[in-house]
Amino acid sequence: MLKTVTIGSCVSIQGIFVKALSDGRICIRVGEQLFQGRPVTAG
Repeated sequence: MLKTVTIGSCVSIQGIFVKALSDGRICIRVGEQLFQGRPVTAG
């Protein structure tokens, strides 16, 4: 499933969902790299 996260104030990254973290962030995979950030909500 594709998810989008924000890293910092204005950088958004879209990738494959890996796992949810205990602090509300999620982990996504883009190629070989993993990124953690706040999920972007629809609306």
